[in-house]
Amino acid sequence: MHGKEVLPFFPHLRRSFFYLNPPTYLSLNRQRHAFILKYGISTATNLTTNLPSPCANHHSVPDPNVLYFSTRIYEFTKLNNFGQAIVISSQMLSQGLMFDTHVLPSVIKACTGLCFLKTGKLVHCLASVSGFDSDSRVLSSLVHMYLKCNRINDAHKVFDRLPQPDVVAYSALLSGYARMGRVKETKELFSKRRDEGVELNLVSWNGMITGFNHSGHHLEAVIMFQKMHSEGFKPDGTSISSVLSAVGDLEMLNMGFQIHGYLIRKGLGPDKCVASALIDMYGKCACTFEMSQAFDEMHQVDIGACNALVMGLSRNGLVDNALKVFRQFKGQGMELNVVSWTSIIASCSQNGKDIEALELFREMQVVGIKPNSVTIPCLLPACGNIAALMHGKAAHCFSLKGGISSNVYVGSALIDMYAKCGRIQLSRLCFDMMPTRNLVSWNALMAGYAMHGKANEAVNIFQWMQRSGQKPDFVSFICVLSACSQGGLTDEGWYYFHSMSKDYGIEARLEHYACMVNLLGRAGRLQEGYTMIQQMPFKPDACVWGALLSSCRVYNHVSLGEIAAKELFELEPRNPGNYILLSNIYASKAMWTEVHTVRTMMNSKGLRKNPGCSWIEIKGKVHMLLAGDNSHSQMTQIIEKLAELSMEMKKSGCFPDIDFVFQDVEEQDKEQILCGHSEKLAVVLGLLNTSPGSPLQVIKNLRICGDCHAVIKFISSFEKREIFVRDTNRFHHFKDGVCSCRDY
Repeated sequence: MHGKEVLPFFPHLRRSFFYLNPPTYLSLNRQRHAFILKYGISTATNLTTNLPSPCANHHSVPDPNVLYFSTRIYEFTKLNNFGQAIVISSQMLSQGLMFDTHVLPSVIKACTGLCFLKTGKLVHCLASVSGFDSDSRVLSSLVHMYLKCNRINDAHKVFDRLPQPDVVAYSALLSGYARMGRVKETKELFSKRRDEGVELNLVSWNGMITGFNHSGHHLEAVIMFQKMHSEGFKPDGTSISSVLSAVGDLEMLNMGFQIHGYLIRKGLGPDKCVASALIDMYGKCACTFEMSQAFDEMHQVDIGACNALVMGLSRNGLVDNALKVFRQFKGQGMELNVVSWTSIIASCSQNGKDIEALELFREMQVVGIKPNSVTIPCLLPACGNIAALMHGKAAHCFSLKGGISSNVYVGSALIDMYAKCGRIQLSRLCFDMMPTRNLVSWNALMAGYAMHGKANEAVNIFQWMQRSGQKPDFVSFICVLSACSQGGLTDEGWYYFHSMSKDYGIEARLEHYACMVNLLGRAGRLQEGYTMIQQMPFKPDACVWGALLSSCRVYNHVSLGEIAAKELFELEPRNPGNYILLSNIYASKAMWTEVHTVRTMMNSKGLRKNPGCSWIEIKGKVHMLLAGDNSHSQMTQIIEKLAELSMEMKKSGCFPDIDFVFQDVEEQDKEQILCGHSEKLAVVLGLLNTSPGSPLQVIKNLRICGDCHAVIKFISSFEKREIFVRDTNRFHHFKDGVCSCRDY
């Protein structure tokens, strides 16, 4: 598509037999000049020398005739210089010369190449009133034009007027229906082919296989491939590449092995597209050995195969291997493209290597590769994961400069990023500015409000989404139920839980039950939560039992905590967090013998508590602080500042809450342990390195403890700072000694 369609049209039509709207004539010259500037007619090939303007007198062309113009129109369309072809068509009409059955297909081809639907429709009208709309070549060209402009119904209407459909038009229509995912229409047209006297060729089959794969109907693509083979057509590289992609998405490994054997027997292995598709298929089927073997057996490695290998390694969690391979390719001088860089950035972002993703994005720009509308949504989650707000804003600016900020996927990723960086108001601003929204956009905003404990706002967005005609999916209900849980809206949570199946026919999944158990547990209704688990229509998973165990820790409920922990020990025997939660429940009741038993169980399994870890971005650099770790270069200053704040806090009548130390030690040791919590260290590091009054933002890998919560509330008041802390559960926005969670 070449931007906005301009109409350098055909002024003679008004004075002959076809009438255009008056605005067309009034703006004719302006449109023509815009068209000339847009398509660089003045710098075109020598074919344009001495050609008249559309409004020029016919005497400026010696002996103008149909052959003169039709030859040039044909030559320009053959060279894919469609803009010039349209202009010369206008010149031809201005001379009073009409299109015939030889010229019309070339003019329509030019409209097709530019996706100029309005122009194509006018040419269609011209053909119709000229009596040429029954010509097979004209009709076939119109079929292709309407298909290229995604007007398949119009294409089919024209197709039905063909006196005898040829295989080219038939194949194009089959491919068009398949590409749009209209399986029924594709099958109906396919079944009528012999009645119409059409024998399909290899292009026909490839069009359907590729079309079904493109529209996500992978099984249909595989079935069509099997039919093709059974009817005696030999697949080529295009067929094999398309079906391998579908096989990979379906994880039909046995079928993949059979196709691999076939392409070896037929000598298609050296085909670069086939080799890349084979690597991709094995990656999707989690066969990393076969994937690497297929790559190693390539005679000549190209960028497509490199990208497929990196993506395959990443897809299977081998992000370190993917990074190593990517670096090797780069070091070998491989011309990596935007797909290569986007793939490795996405890999790092999705596998916990967020800082590496940010570094790769910078490096990508240094080497001159321009990020696109896929790269930015892959990068933004990394910014959100570590609350790297400045990097996220920089990516946002890049999307604005690159003209891709209006892309619905970029917009949705920006909503998510700003929410995770504690700027929910910017999330809402991005949402409000989106020209178009999809379900992901609505869900991202609801999830953001839920994360910030703004339950009423999340519910309002859900209702607005319904009024706008957007049907919620299971993710939408997870978002609204999570919001109700964070805000303590128990009755509303029950309403939406029942509405899900009653009003939308969406059966509750494990995630929805986990939300409800968490909702009831946070409200102190632990027994109701346990009863719900017992009455679930399927076996509860670790998320459901984990929600109950976490609530038992909040209310120190021993008996239900033991039940939940026992289930979790079977479901997640290697997860140290479950053992720690049960141990903390025992410790809160001073049941030190039981605490020792749980710790012994952990030691016997070789499990260790995940250390508390917090991140803070200061002047564009992300700092990581571990609980009890003294390796940071400013740790001495941090401890001194923390001691000063502790003294001020005690003067104001606030004392450390040693109930959050779950170890059998002296009280003064408990207070010392609390000082080493990572979120406190990160906040104080921020105080030391930023200007007074500027906001601070910290993220933590565990839930914030009650003592740290109280201390940071005090710091926000004493230091006159806004402090955002994101833990595993939600965002806490501290300001003037108050937290947005209202201590819930």
